[in-house]
Amino acid sequence: MRVRYFAWLRSRLNRAEDEVSLPPGVTTLNGLLDHLITLSPGHAAVFEDRSIIRAAINHVFADLDSAFAPTDEVAFFPPVTGG
Repeated sequence: MRVRYFAWLRSRLNRAEDEVSLPPGVTTLNGLLDHLITLSPGHAAVFEDRSIIRAAINHVFADLDSAFAPTDEVAFFPPVTGG
């Protein structure tokens, strides 16, 4: 599965995306985050506070309890700021 990172998530992870092999039973964004935080200390740090993370499935914003298919593209964003 392709997982993309944007803004400071991208810079703190030092990568724009990961190709992830999903463990059996991972079907929601929260489950994906549970898996991602096991990949590295950097992943654990950037996803520590999930309340500030926005996610999209195939370019459509989604709640973290949303389900996805293994062929979907998932993207994570930090909170949007500005005025």
